Amino acid sequence: MYQDELKIRVRYGETDKMGQVYYGYYSLYYEQSRTEAIRKLGSTYKELEDSGILMPVTRMEVKFIKPASYDDMLTVKTTVPELPHKNIEFHHEIVNGEGDLINKAVIQLLFLSADKKKVVIIPDDLLNKLKPYFSNEQ
Repeated sequence: MYQDELKIRVRYGETDKMGQVYYGYYSLYYEQSRTEAIRKLGSTYKELEDSGILMPVTRMEVKFIKPASYDDMLTVKTTVPELPHKNIEFHHEIVNGEGDLINKAVIQLLFLSADKKKVVIIPDDLLNKLKPYFSNEQ
């Protein structure tokens, strides 16, 4: 499985009147974490799009466990548990500075051709970058 972590500090503008992170920002934290996880593999969403591959979100399940507040340092843990084929599934967990799990999500994205808007398999370049993380599993 492929794993990555990203640190994010909660900004004041991401909080609501109760002083907690507004629920909609969690999806942005997850998007930022996915983007950086792919970048660390040596690829980017921009490169995928430039090569004619789009990756729309097709499923998102989120569980809110504890709130986060302004200035909290959060760690977003991102895991790709299975080698992708026509879609890629990301499992995310957010922990606070004390190590408490505060939010988790499963987000699935589809590989789609930009020109025909048809489902395609994972591009070989991205697949080859992920394979080493799955070589001991089978």
